[in-house]
Amino acid sequence: MHDDAVPQQDQKGDRMAIDREPGVTLWRQIERVLADEIQRGIMTPGAQLATEHQLAERFGANRHTVRRAIRELKTRGLIRVEQGRGTFVHENVMDYALGPRTRFSANLKAQERRPAGMLLEAAAVAATGRVAEGLGVAEGAPLIYLTTLSFADNVPVSLGRHYLDFDRFRGIDEVFRETPSMTLALTRFDIHDYTRGRTRITARMPSAEEAGLLRQPPNRPVLKTEYIDVDVNGRPVQYGITLFAGDRVQIVTDPRNPDATDRTDASTSM
Repeated sequence: MHDDAVPQQDQKGDRMAIDREPGVTLWRQIERVLADEIQRGIMTPGAQLATEHQLAERFGANRHTVRRAIRELKTRGLIRVEQGRGTFVHENVMDYALGPRTRFSANLKAQERRPAGMLLEAAAVAATGRVAEGLGVAEGAPLIYLTTLSFADNVPVSLGRHYLDFDRFRGIDEVFRETPSMTLALTRFDIHDYTRGRTRITARMPSAEEAGLLRQPPNRPVLKTEYIDVDVNGRPVQYGITLFAGDRVQIVTDPRNPDATDRTDASTSM
Protein backbone atom coordinates (compact mmCIF):
# COMPACT_ATOMS: atom_id res chain seq x y z
CA MET A 1 0.00 0.00 0.00
CA HIS A 2 1.24 3.48 -0.88
CA ASP A 3 2.53 5.38 2.14
CA ASP A 4 0.28 8.33 1.29
CA ALA A 5 -2.75 6.12 1.96
CA VAL A 6 -1.77 5.47 5.58
CA PRO A 7 -4.03 7.41 7.95
CA GLN A 8 -2.48 10.11 10.06
CA GLN A 9 -2.89 10.14 13.83
CA ASP A 10 -3.63 12.94 16.21
CA GLN A 11 -1.90 13.37 19.56
CA LYS A 12 -4.34 10.94 21.19
CA GLY A 13 -3.52 8.21 18.67
CA ASP A 14 -6.93 8.31 16.98
CA ARG A 15 -6.96 7.45 13.29
CA MET A 16 -7.61 10.55 11.18
CA ALA A 17 -8.28 11.28 7.51
CA ILE A 18 -5.88 9.86 4.93
CA ASP A 19 -3.57 11.99 2.83
CA ARG A 20 -4.93 12.19 -0.70
CA GLU A 21 -2.92 10.12 -3.16
CA PRO A 22 -2.72 11.76 -6.62
CA GLY A 23 -4.29 9.69 -9.39
CA VAL A 24 -6.18 7.33 -7.06
CA THR A 25 -9.84 7.84 -6.22
CA LEU A 26 -10.66 8.51 -2.59
CA TRP A 27 -12.92 5.49 -2.24
CA ARG A 28 -10.08 3.27 -3.44
CA GLN A 29 -7.69 4.75 -0.88
CA ILE A 30 -10.26 4.20 1.88
CA GLU A 31 -10.75 0.62 0.71
CA ARG A 32 -6.97 0.04 0.81
CA VAL A 33 -6.65 1.38 4.34
CA LEU A 34 -9.51 -0.72 5.70
CA ALA A 35 -8.32 -3.83 3.83
CA ASP A 36 -4.84 -3.36 5.27
CA GLU A 37 -6.23 -3.07 8.80
CA ILE A 38 -8.24 -6.27 8.31
CA GLN A 39 -5.33 -8.20 6.84
CA ARG A 40 -2.93 -7.08 9.58
CA GLY A 41 -5.41 -8.07 12.29
CA ILE A 42 -6.09 -4.55 13.54
CA MET A 43 -9.73 -5.40 12.86
CA THR A 44 -10.19 -9.02 13.89
CA PRO A 45 -12.53 -11.61 12.33
CA GLY A 46 -16.09 -10.99 13.44
CA ALA A 47 -15.37 -7.41 14.54
CA GLN A 48 -17.95 -4.80 13.62
CA LEU A 49 -16.84 -1.92 11.41
CA ALA A 50 -17.64 1.67 12.28
CA THR A 51 -20.81 3.07 10.73
CA GLU A 52 -20.76 4.85 7.39
CA HIS A 53 -21.18 8.15 9.22
CA GLN A 54 -18.21 7.40 11.51
CA LEU A 55 -16.04 6.30 8.60
CA ALA A 56 -16.98 9.39 6.63
CA GLU A 57 -15.87 11.56 9.54
CA ARG A 58 -12.67 9.57 9.98
CA PHE A 59 -11.62 9.86 6.35
CA GLY A 60 -13.03 13.30 5.64
CA ALA A 61 -15.25 11.89 2.90
CA ASN A 62 -18.94 11.79 2.11
CA ARG A 63 -21.02 8.70 2.85
CA HIS A 64 -21.41 7.83 -0.85
CA THR A 65 -17.61 7.54 -1.15
CA VAL A 66 -17.41 5.40 1.99
CA ARG A 67 -20.26 3.22 0.70
CA ARG A 68 -18.33 2.58 -2.51
CA ALA A 69 -15.27 1.45 -0.51
CA ILE A 70 -17.44 -0.82 1.66
CA ARG A 71 -18.98 -2.37 -1.44
CA GLU A 72 -15.53 -3.19 -2.78
CA LEU A 73 -14.47 -4.79 0.52
CA LYS A 74 -17.61 -6.93 0.39
CA THR A 75 -16.84 -7.96 -3.20
CA ARG A 76 -13.37 -9.02 -2.09
CA GLY A 77 -14.90 -11.19 0.64
CA LEU A 78 -13.26 -9.26 3.47
CA ILE A 79 -16.49 -8.13 5.10
CA ARG A 80 -20.14 -9.10 5.31
CA VAL A 81 -23.12 -6.76 5.63
CA GLU A 82 -26.02 -7.83 7.84
CA GLN A 83 -29.24 -5.90 7.37
CA GLY A 84 -30.27 -4.25 10.60
CA ARG A 85 -27.07 -5.23 12.41
CA GLY A 86 -24.14 -3.62 10.64
CA THR A 87 -20.96 -4.54 8.77
CA PHE A 88 -18.53 -7.15 10.09
CA VAL A 89 -15.09 -8.45 9.24
CA HIS A 90 -15.57 -11.81 7.54
CA GLU A 91 -14.44 -14.79 9.58
CA ASN A 92 -12.13 -17.28 7.97
CA VAL A 93 -14.10 -20.39 7.04
CA MET A 94 -13.34 -23.22 9.44
CA ASP A 95 -12.93 -26.79 8.22
CA TYR A 96 -14.93 -29.11 10.47
CA ALA A 97 -13.73 -32.68 9.99
CA LEU A 98 -16.22 -35.48 10.46
CA GLY A 99 -14.82 -38.87 11.41
CA PRO A 100 -15.48 -41.83 13.70
CA ARG A 101 -14.46 -39.75 16.72
CA THR A 102 -15.51 -36.22 15.88
CA ARG A 103 -14.62 -33.80 18.68
CA PHE A 104 -15.33 -30.08 18.57
CA SER A 105 -12.32 -28.90 20.58
CA ALA A 106 -9.88 -31.14 18.74
CA ASN A 107 -11.16 -29.84 15.41
CA LEU A 108 -10.58 -26.25 16.48
CA LYS A 109 -7.23 -26.76 18.20
CA ALA A 110 -5.89 -28.47 15.10
CA GLN A 111 -6.53 -25.14 13.34
CA GLU A 112 -5.08 -23.06 16.19
CA ARG A 113 -8.49 -21.73 17.17
CA ARG A 114 -9.74 -21.30 20.71
CA PRO A 115 -12.82 -23.44 21.54
CA ALA A 116 -15.47 -22.63 24.12
CA GLY A 117 -19.00 -23.73 24.91
CA MET A 118 -21.99 -22.87 27.05
CA LEU A 119 -25.22 -24.52 28.12
CA LEU A 120 -28.30 -22.56 27.06
CA GLU A 121 -31.07 -24.89 28.17
CA ALA A 122 -31.69 -28.18 29.97
CA ALA A 123 -35.04 -29.92 30.17
CA ALA A 124 -36.75 -33.28 30.56
CA VAL A 125 -38.60 -34.33 27.41
CA ALA A 126 -40.34 -37.41 26.02
CA ALA A 127 -38.71 -39.40 23.23
CA THR A 128 -40.53 -39.24 19.92
CA GLY A 129 -40.05 -40.22 16.30
CA ARG A 130 -36.54 -40.32 14.92
CA VAL A 131 -34.97 -39.53 18.31
CA ALA A 132 -36.67 -42.50 20.01
CA GLU A 133 -35.70 -44.78 17.13
CA GLY A 134 -32.08 -43.57 17.12
CA LEU A 135 -31.65 -44.05 20.85
CA GLY A 136 -33.45 -47.39 20.81
CA VAL A 137 -36.04 -46.34 23.40
CA ALA A 138 -39.82 -46.47 23.43
CA GLU A 139 -41.96 -43.53 22.38
CA GLY A 140 -42.56 -41.38 25.43
CA ALA A 141 -39.45 -42.57 27.29
CA PRO A 142 -37.92 -39.80 29.43
CA LEU A 143 -34.88 -38.03 27.97
CA ILE A 144 -32.57 -35.21 29.00
CA TYR A 145 -32.50 -32.45 26.41
CA LEU A 146 -29.60 -29.97 26.28
CA THR A 147 -29.14 -26.95 24.05
CA THR A 148 -25.53 -25.79 23.74
CA LEU A 149 -23.72 -23.01 21.91
CA SER A 150 -20.11 -23.51 20.77
CA PHE A 151 -17.58 -20.82 19.93
CA ALA A 152 -14.36 -20.50 17.96
CA ASP A 153 -12.25 -17.54 19.10
CA ASN A 154 -15.30 -16.05 20.85
CA VAL A 155 -17.41 -16.24 17.67
CA PRO A 156 -20.43 -18.60 17.75
CA VAL A 157 -20.10 -21.34 15.14
CA SER A 158 -22.59 -24.03 16.14
CA LEU A 159 -25.82 -24.57 18.02
CA GLY A 160 -26.26 -28.07 19.43
CA ARG A 161 -29.28 -30.01 20.61
CA HIS A 162 -28.53 -33.19 22.53
CA TYR A 163 -30.91 -35.98 23.61
CA LEU A 164 -29.74 -38.52 26.20
CA ASP A 165 -31.40 -41.25 28.25
CA PHE A 166 -32.75 -39.65 31.43
CA ASP A 167 -31.97 -42.46 33.88
CA ARG A 168 -28.54 -43.22 32.48
CA PHE A 169 -27.36 -39.59 32.34
CA ARG A 170 -29.31 -37.94 35.13
CA GLY A 171 -27.48 -34.75 36.15
CA ILE A 172 -25.35 -34.42 33.02
CA ASP A 173 -26.63 -30.85 32.58
CA GLU A 174 -24.93 -29.79 35.80
CA VAL A 175 -21.75 -31.60 34.81
CA PHE A 176 -21.76 -29.85 31.44
CA ARG A 177 -22.08 -26.48 33.16
CA GLU A 178 -18.84 -27.26 34.98
CA THR A 179 -16.75 -28.49 32.05
CA PRO A 180 -18.35 -27.29 29.55
CA SER A 181 -17.63 -30.24 27.26
CA MET A 182 -19.86 -33.11 26.24
CA THR A 183 -16.88 -35.47 26.03
CA LEU A 184 -15.72 -34.57 29.54
CA ALA A 185 -19.27 -34.69 30.88
CA LEU A 186 -19.72 -38.21 29.52
CA THR A 187 -16.58 -39.43 31.31
CA ARG A 188 -18.40 -38.76 34.60
CA PHE A 189 -20.83 -41.47 33.49
CA ASP A 190 -18.08 -43.96 32.57
CA ILE A 191 -18.26 -43.15 28.86
CA HIS A 192 -14.55 -42.77 28.14
CA ASP A 193 -14.82 -43.37 24.42
CA TYR A 194 -17.61 -43.10 21.88
CA THR A 195 -17.86 -43.07 18.11
CA ARG A 196 -20.18 -41.61 15.52
CA GLY A 197 -22.77 -44.15 14.47
CA ARG A 198 -24.14 -42.20 11.51
CA THR A 199 -24.49 -38.60 10.39
CA ARG A 200 -27.09 -37.00 8.14
CA ILE A 201 -26.07 -33.61 6.64
CA THR A 202 -28.60 -31.14 5.24
CA ALA A 203 -28.98 -27.39 4.84
CA ARG A 204 -31.90 -25.19 5.83
CA MET A 205 -32.78 -21.63 6.75
CA PRO A 206 -32.46 -20.77 10.46
CA SER A 207 -35.24 -19.48 12.65
CA ALA A 208 -34.93 -15.92 13.91
CA GLU A 209 -33.81 -17.24 17.31
CA GLU A 210 -31.20 -19.57 15.78
CA ALA A 211 -29.83 -16.79 13.58
CA GLY A 212 -29.59 -14.50 16.60
CA LEU A 213 -27.68 -17.05 18.66
CA LEU A 214 -25.28 -17.75 15.79
CA ARG A 215 -25.00 -14.02 15.03
CA GLN A 216 -25.81 -14.48 11.39
CA PRO A 217 -28.46 -13.05 9.06
CA PRO A 218 -31.74 -15.03 9.09
CA ASN A 219 -31.68 -15.19 5.28
CA ARG A 220 -28.48 -17.25 5.18
CA PRO A 221 -28.63 -21.04 5.48
CA VAL A 222 -27.14 -23.15 8.22
CA LEU A 223 -25.60 -26.61 7.85
CA LYS A 224 -27.47 -29.20 9.89
CA THR A 225 -25.90 -32.45 11.06
CA GLU A 226 -28.12 -35.07 12.68
CA TYR A 227 -26.18 -37.90 14.27
CA ILE A 228 -26.02 -40.74 16.76
CA ASP A 229 -23.04 -41.41 19.03
CA VAL A 230 -22.52 -44.91 20.41
CA ASP A 231 -20.29 -46.31 23.16
CA VAL A 232 -17.69 -49.08 22.76
CA ASN A 233 -20.45 -51.69 23.11
CA GLY A 234 -22.51 -50.13 20.34
CA ARG A 235 -25.11 -48.76 22.74
CA PRO A 236 -26.49 -45.32 21.77
CA VAL A 237 -25.13 -42.51 23.92
CA GLN A 238 -26.79 -39.46 22.44
CA TYR A 239 -28.90 -38.30 19.54
CA GLY A 240 -27.60 -34.94 18.42
CA ILE A 241 -28.56 -32.17 16.05
CA THR A 242 -26.01 -29.44 15.32
CA LEU A 243 -26.57 -26.27 13.32
CA PHE A 244 -23.37 -24.75 11.92
CA ALA A 245 -23.15 -21.14 10.74
CA GLY A 246 -22.94 -21.69 6.99
CA ASP A 247 -20.66 -18.71 6.36
CA ARG A 248 -18.11 -19.82 8.96
CA VAL A 249 -17.96 -23.60 8.74
CA GLN A 250 -17.50 -26.13 5.98
CA ILE A 251 -17.86 -29.81 6.79
CA VAL A 252 -15.05 -32.03 5.55
CA THR A 253 -15.00 -35.81 5.21
CA ASP A 254 -11.99 -37.69 3.90
CA PRO A 255 -12.54 -41.40 3.11
CA ARG A 256 -8.80 -41.78 2.55
CA ASN A 257 -8.17 -40.85 6.18
CA PRO A 258 -11.25 -41.87 8.20
CA ASP A 259 -9.38 -41.71 11.49
CA ALA A 260 -8.20 -38.11 11.02
CA THR A 261 -10.07 -36.99 14.11
CA ASP A 262 -9.41 -40.13 16.17
CA ARG A 263 -6.22 -38.92 17.79
CA THR A 264 -8.15 -37.07 20.44
CA ASP A 265 -7.68 -36.85 24.18
CA ALA A 266 -10.89 -36.56 26.19
CA SER A 267 -9.38 -33.72 28.15
CA THR A 268 -9.33 -31.55 25.02
CA SER A 269 -12.61 -32.58 23.41
CA MET A 270 -16.09 -31.19 23.31
